[in-house]
Amino acid sequence: MKRDTSQYLIPAKKGKRDNSSYDINPSHPITEGKIEIGYHSLADRISKEKTVILDGYVGVDWDEVMSVLVSCLEECGLSVSAFDIRNCLKSESEIDVLVEPYLGGDDPVFGRRTTLKLKDYFDPEKIDTIQVDKTTDIQLIYGTGASQSKIDGILVYFDLPKNELQFRSRAKAITNLGFSTTKSPKQTYKHFYFVDWIVLNREKKKLLPEIAIIVDQQRPDEPTWMEGEVLRNSLSKLSKSYFRVRPWFEPGVWGGQWMKERFSGLNPDVPNYAWSFEMIVPENGLLFEERGTLLEVSFDMLMFHERENVLGKAAKRFQDEFPIRFDFLDTFQGGNLSVQCHPKPKYIQKNFGENFTQDETYYILDATDDAKVYLGFQQDIHPKNFKKALKHSEETGEELDVEKYVMKLPAKKHDLFLIPHGTVHCSGKDTMVLEISATPYIFTFKMYDWQRLDLEGKPRPINIERAFDNLNFERKGKIVAKTLISKPVVTASGTTWKKVHLPTHPDHFYDIYRYEFEKEIGIETFGQCHILMLVEGISIALDLVEGSKTFYYAETFAVPAATGSYKLSNTGKTKAKVVVAFVKDEAC
Repeated sequence: MKRDTSQYLIPAKKGKRDNSSYDINPSHPITEGKIEIGYHSLADRISKEKTVILDGYVGVDWDEVMSVLVSCLEECGLSVSAFDIRNCLKSESEIDVLVEPYLGGDDPVFGRRTTLKLKDYFDPEKIDTIQVDKTTDIQLIYGTGASQSKIDGILVYFDLPKNELQFRSRAKAITNLGFSTTKSPKQTYKHFYFVDWIVLNREKKKLLPEIAIIVDQQRPDEPTWMEGEVLRNSLSKLSKSYFRVRPWFEPGVWGGQWMKERFSGLNPDVPNYAWSFEMIVPENGLLFEERGTLLEVSFDMLMFHERENVLGKAAKRFQDEFPIRFDFLDTFQGGNLSVQCHPKPKYIQKNFGENFTQDETYYILDATDDAKVYLGFQQDIHPKNFKKALKHSEETGEELDVEKYVMKLPAKKHDLFLIPHGTVHCSGKDTMVLEISATPYIFTFKMYDWQRLDLEGKPRPINIERAFDNLNFERKGKIVAKTLISKPVVTASGTTWKKVHLPTHPDHFYDIYRYEFEKEIGIETFGQCHILMLVEGISIALDLVEGSKTFYYAETFAVPAATGSYKLSNTGKTKAKVVVAFVKDEAC
């Protein structure tokens, strides 16, 4: 299978690293048992079964799985029959009719969350023709949706991280669910986001209690696997202690060099890194480790299995959706982000089917002395004139005098800028932004992109009309400084520590605090999941009843609501500053 070789592949074995810095492959120990490597060991595990259901996510390389697994079984002296569940799919034209209402037509970015279920993709008459094969030693029913077969058998589930899925898509090595032809990567991603992932996540949640074996299929010819019971027990343990998802990194037209220069293990041949998906959980995975062997599962498995433990009070409102995201925007030696805004709650629900909107904040992790953030309108803004200028720039290719319409504010380390829905904004160059935001992350309405092309030499989509359906023109002039720049308040302190409230906007359903301490500090979750990052200092230890875990500068981690209380100890030589975000009680 071809891959996008500009990105790195998570190894099956965790290598040595500098143990005093950011870890790009954070892992968690399993509760018991082993993580195995390879198809031979998997074949040995299932060899005594009569019928095996091999199900899994979109993007799994079923050709590799079956060719190697069948060969391994035959080497064991077994006769094998195999049935491809794709033979029971409805025709592509029928599936096209099913998914079309959710794909947004010609819109290059946006669709609507589907209500389809996996069974809708299959022809029930074809499903009814599947029968148990009693003529061979072992029968394999395989492919995405194999559990639709109605045949009893041991369930082996093949998972795939979202970044690897997208790399395979860009290499045109995979297609959308139910289709045999490839689309452009951007159209494929839209189809993934609004249709495939939703359909298959629903199925994954249903199957999770039944999974006998979980397989990580991201490495060609080198899957890792473990028992399903070990997975479920390990997820339960995480839900009462801590977790750190595996971050992944993407270049962009405005991307910078800050992460590339500081985070060891990233591909140095990539021109820049614009984003780090620190905790954008619809696209992150959890790495488990046993004696150096790694296995990754999608983060949503934790939510499907233990959402009440993870979210506490917030579980009633957010259900399986983890509500808060942390991500990096790196513009050091890069460029400005696009001038943009995000949708109102009713707009995102009506048009895209999302349950809550993309309210954001910019926490300035680092910045040069002359760094700036664009935020809010100038006092004398005239919406019609602004729209006319944007349209003229889009049609003619002429540059827009952004500062004539949008305020440009100085940005320094530890500032917090508030970006509730409808607020015009963008980060300027030479900043390292920690976005502390609601989880939705693709609903950005770009109005102006500085007349530049993307990394593929194509214009990025502009959404002036959608932006003007959502812009709040009251956020201008003095109101910006009064309501969109957080004013820190010390709410508690001791001789070696203080607790600083960084108030968010009333539209934000989450709150932010910063703990500054020289030695240690105790924190209670009070029934909410805490998402944390060391934003100044070298390292801290998270001390729990069952042990301690060290985290380094700029690493994101979470303490579930069920953990109850925890202690942070400063293990560096300078003062530690840790930001903590959580859902407001009144928003639950």
